[in-house]
Amino acid sequence: MRKMILVDYEYCTGCHTCEVACQQEHGLEAEQFGIKLAQIGPDQITDRKWQYEFVPIPTDRCDKCAKRQAAGKVPTCVQHCQAGCLYYDTLEGLGDLLSKKKVALFT
Repeated sequence: MRKMILVDYEYCTGCHTCEVACQQEHGLEAEQFGIKLAQIGPDQITDRKWQYEFVPIPTDRCDKCAKRQAAGKVPTCVQHCQAGCLYYDTLEGLGDLLSKKKVALFT
């Protein structure tokens, strides 16, 4: 079964740990990314509501840590996520999380 990365970006704090862990795991340079944090906002929606969020996005360099998977481990970005907002599983395994308001699924 094919596994995917799900981001529950309601809880991403923008700490960049996923980026750094990926760079360390794959020996990437500082300007190279297997996963890159995107910032949304700050954007004032109404007088009392702002949107300011972070969304980790896998890049074309991402192989979902194929070597780690072969050893029975999850991708390094998922393992090291400080906010616990990155998940790795099959579509069926991620099913309950897909009903949340602010998620992104990367296949």
